[in-house]
Amino acid sequence: MDFSSVERDYGKAAQGFRLNIPEYFNFGFDVVDDWAARDDHTAVIAVSRDGETISHIPYSAFAENSNRFANALKAKGVEPGSFACVVMGRLPEWYTVLFGCMKAGVVSMPGTNLLTAHDLEYRVNHSRASVIVVGSEHCGKVDSIRARCPTLKTFIVTDGAHDGWLSLDRLLADASPDIDRAAFPKTRATDMMMAYFTSGTTSMPKMVPRDHGYALAHVATGLFWMDLRRTDIHWSLTDTGWAKAAWGILFPQFALGVPIVLYDGPAAFDADLHLKLIGKLGVTTFCAPPTVYRLFAQFDLSQYDLSSLRRSLGAGEPLNPEVMRIWKEATGTVIADGYGQTETINIVANFPAEEVRYGSMGKPVPGFDVDVVDDDGNRRPVGEVGHIAVRITEPHPGGLFHGYYTGKELDRTSFRNGWYYTGDTATRDKDGYLWFVGRSDDLISSAGYRISPFEVESALIEHKAVAESAVVGKADETRGQIVKAYVILAKGFSPSQELALDIQEFCRNLTAPYKYPREIEFVEALPKTISGKIRRVELRQQDRT
Repeated sequence: MDFSSVERDYGKAAQGFRLNIPEYFNFGFDVVDDWAARDDHTAVIAVSRDGETISHIPYSAFAENSNRFANALKAKGVEPGSFACVVMGRLPEWYTVLFGCMKAGVVSMPGTNLLTAHDLEYRVNHSRASVIVVGSEHCGKVDSIRARCPTLKTFIVTDGAHDGWLSLDRLLADASPDIDRAAFPKTRATDMMMAYFTSGTTSMPKMVPRDHGYALAHVATGLFWMDLRRTDIHWSLTDTGWAKAAWGILFPQFALGVPIVLYDGPAAFDADLHLKLIGKLGVTTFCAPPTVYRLFAQFDLSQYDLSSLRRSLGAGEPLNPEVMRIWKEATGTVIADGYGQTETINIVANFPAEEVRYGSMGKPVPGFDVDVVDDDGNRRPVGEVGHIAVRITEPHPGGLFHGYYTGKELDRTSFRNGWYYTGDTATRDKDGYLWFVGRSDDLISSAGYRISPFEVESALIEHKAVAESAVVGKADETRGQIVKAYVILAKGFSPSQELALDIQEFCRNLTAPYKYPREIEFVEALPKTISGKIRRVELRQQDRT
């Protein structure tokens, strides 16, 4: 598939881009194998943990190894339509397993290495998975829940050997590198290909089915927000267990033929090594979460070779202007924010050649009608808070899911009034830029004002004593709710009433006076999901008890 002729100018693309997804499609066969056959080149640049050993792995290697894995699954009696729980690090074998599952018609469920035995049990039983593929460090967890997961039949360990488990290396060695495509069911673009679980910020994680067309739809993520080109080397910092991996180290890059940096570093993040690798590998497009950019900004960036960078990307939350300034001075690039969910591809972003407005999410991605609407699906006026929603068109917007998997009918409660409601809120300015406000459930209503926890947290983090914070609404007889902040202090600061008053005054001067936290509680830690998102629902419940 060739996308080199797609119009990338935002103004023109926003008017005319439409991705034609064929009736039948399989990313493993139609993209990976296609590249291997017509233009075999480097797909993945794998870097050893110490940063010293670098391996360039071509498309043909993934084509062959995924053939082997698909054949091995078939030989073990794994039926098309079965679910496979996959928990692996950032290793080349991860691609082998995922592409092999696609070819075999098996639905892979990537999971983070942070999953506990309880998490694995929930995911396996919710999906009725029959296959589990994990690294050796997870075998003990799985063995402890085997009796409570009766659907699990095939256990595969990706490294070494373990009693009662099949070795991935042995399976691949014994299987044929050639595949008879006719021996496997022909997959429709609408057939389920993989599934992710949400991070569970407000409830138990939901299972998000992703069809084969979703993989191809990510071309829009790569073309417009990431601005990927064949001459690029792309690096996204992400765990393989989250949908961000589908964005940053999988579908857009493989589809557009762009080499991906794959570095499976230790749990303790080494900022110095990451900065050195950017120059050493000649990375041109780079994506990282805001926490990483904030950490980088604490270094003397002039000591690193960052000259290869031409595009920097961020996702998760807007960055404060000071970090943006420091990064731009060091690299010449403005960090372009992008927005999307497990349920979507990239749907709002800051684009090349378009003005980046600090703090803004950007504009809708070409091919999507994304707007700010009220509860009845009416578009909100400029500057008014409303729900971020995607308009449902015919055909269905590419890359947008159809509902949550329950094992029976899809849960489509997020679809109403002709829109998909993301659960997030924003405002829209007169030029069409969207400005994130917060999760719908997290909005605080105080004395007639609607206040975004995110906005208050962004102000708090600017104070030198604040390392991290979470803001919630606390019931109040007079105001309905007041703004309460839970604050983790930076090193060198101790809790005191005087410090709380200083932080309050700082916020009062930085944001509108009605938004400042009227109550501050200093804490050692904040409740979070395994993906690192704050569970404000727990803090609200705590305040009610």
